[in-house]
Amino acid sequence: MHNPLDQEFVRAAAAAADRSALPMAAAPDEEPAGVPHRGLARGVKTLVAAYRSPDSALHGSERAVAAATTHLRALRAVQTGTGLFAGGDNVQSPPDSAFTVNDVCDAYVLAAGGGPELHAVKAALAEIADAAADSLRTGGVHTPNHRWELSAALARLHRSFPDGRLLERVEEWLAEGVDIDTGGLYSERSAVYASLVTNPSLLLLAEVLGRTDLMDAVERNLATTLDLIRPDGTVETVHSRRQDQKLSFPLWPYLPHYRLLAIRTGRGDFARAARLAAADGIDDPDLLAQTLLTPDLRRALPAPDAEKLPRYGYLPTARLAARASATAHTVVYGGSDVPEHRRIRSGLACNPTFLRLFAGAAVLDAVRLSRVFFDLGPFRAADMEQLADNRYRLTQTLTAAYYQPLPKDRRRDDGAYRLVDEGRFSAAMAFPDRPQDEVSHTTRVEVDLREDGADLRIDISGPPVPWALELTFRPGGEPQGAVPLGDGSWCLTTEPLTYRVGDDEIRVEAAVEAGEPLAGPDRSDILRYDPGQDYTVVGGTDATTGNRVYIGGLGPHTLTLALRARRPAPVV
Repeated sequence: MHNPLDQEFVRAAAAAADRSALPMAAAPDEEPAGVPHRGLARGVKTLVAAYRSPDSALHGSERAVAAATTHLRALRAVQTGTGLFAGGDNVQSPPDSAFTVNDVCDAYVLAAGGGPELHAVKAALAEIADAAADSLRTGGVHTPNHRWELSAALARLHRSFPDGRLLERVEEWLAEGVDIDTGGLYSERSAVYASLVTNPSLLLLAEVLGRTDLMDAVERNLATTLDLIRPDGTVETVHSRRQDQKLSFPLWPYLPHYRLLAIRTGRGDFARAARLAAADGIDDPDLLAQTLLTPDLRRALPAPDAEKLPRYGYLPTARLAARASATAHTVVYGGSDVPEHRRIRSGLACNPTFLRLFAGAAVLDAVRLSRVFFDLGPFRAADMEQLADNRYRLTQTLTAAYYQPLPKDRRRDDGAYRLVDEGRFSAAMAFPDRPQDEVSHTTRVEVDLREDGADLRIDISGPPVPWALELTFRPGGEPQGAVPLGDGSWCLTTEPLTYRVGDDEIRVEAAVEAGEPLAGPDRSDILRYDPGQDYTVVGGTDATTGNRVYIGGLGPHTLTLALRARRPAPVV
């Protein structure tokens, strides 16, 4: 028995579409200036969905049809002779064009059922789709999620314009296997690409191809994401290999997927996530079209499960752990790709943040550790070991070398040696051929996740080098008990620190177990974050913003840090 219709949800989706479509329909003959091809196609899809929906202010509107026609004319103008679309950083890009064609094909399905008033729109959409089909079928990709976006476009093309060659190409891509790991994360570990590309693409492919295994992959990813939802309604991204690793990403793009699978499977935990994703209102103009194309989305959600607290989880594949209680939500992370690849690169997990702590409105956004060791950058754990349910050890050993003269049989009279990257810098010195004297530096961080925060034990060993621990608090409060350094930063020595926002607070206490006394505010040369030469050589940085508190010294050191969240008792 189907769930009843959720009229409130449908009306909210229509209102979100109208906020986008009404301005376009208000000037239906006005050529859209500066709108990229993806925006043009999404505009057409939204306008056609509004025309079709009885809950839209544009239902049956001639102005919606006229605006769609104007946008289609602009879209056809940026479609090149190859069928791919001009514009954007990626030249003649099959995957970028696939994003547009996916919307074109969805708009075609909506227009095909919209009566004679949409015949011209339907014909224009068919023309655009047909022109792109061959290039999408034969085209290539350059990121993991592109395979599924491109495959979804080919499947949509086949759905409306059957062609066995399109399905053969889809099967060729799918034969590589969906890149989901045992923990339920896609290889890019990105909330942006999971929610906006991979999950919707796999759901479409599952529908067109009858592949339940693809829907199962989406369900696994959504189940894993439940433990990545933070108290502020965002999704954890510190472990991502894409651009969102340094961003705060909202939950709302996951709404249609949590909602659809909650309705189809009856999962109460997915229903709770769907409600949370819509808690601040629905503002996605594409959701109306999705409800028309996938009618199950319009059904009422099953009863949501209550959130279970306290809870903890560990994702070994991403080396990410979290513990959540009514008082604190703490994340510890040791899964950077930089120690293995020894470089900062797009597509690698590079974020040096290894801990976050949420205490209601008081948020410690990032804990990072800099060491001045051959300019190799901040601490990024090469290994994360689970010692117990809520105890972890993060470790990184940095090694640099001084190189000896070349052996006689490797010398050249012309002095023209190979240009080689030795992991720290590049030079025409044939580094692998030289004897070397290594210098090593090891950092270990033990983290005990508690119900009200975390205890840290930081051990910095090796030659004496300056180090600085940076605690970045989200704006809204001011550190009490720390010494101002100026420029939004403070210094903490052995006095406790309290960061309070409203009635919520985070308390920090530091103590030295071994080593010299901590640096005071007179050592501003130490009390700073150093991003390392991969950034500074080109004048860049990955530094955080916010209220930054520094603890530093000249190692070796063993330091303990107690982080405690305090919040008012809930009213019963």
